[in-house]
Amino acid sequence: MNALTRTAATTAVRVSRPAVLKQQNRGIINWLTNYPDKVMAKKKIQMLGGTKLGEKGPTWLKQPGDLAPLGFGVLLVGYGLVNAVIGMYQLSTGKGKLS
Repeated sequence: MNALTRTAATTAVRVSRPAVLKQQNRGIINWLTNYPDKVMAKKKIQMLGGTKLGEKGPTWLKQPGDLAPLGFGVLLVGYGLVNAVIGMYQLSTGKGKLS
């Protein structure tokens, strides 16, 4: 009897709901599927002037925001090299010991 009452109650709730609530709420999925395609615009920038340019205009420097990551990478590598040279100097001369 209890199962019959529960089934009847859930069926009544389902029938009383409006049809609008039964639609999927996809949120980010709709945003991703409707996102504008910019591949051809970026490809046009990359192909500008040819693809085998060498030092004149490498493809990794053609996009508008490419200089910032390059500068950050050069800064990190420079910092590491300076610290490596300082460490090698301290090791070879015995300076910089803790005690």
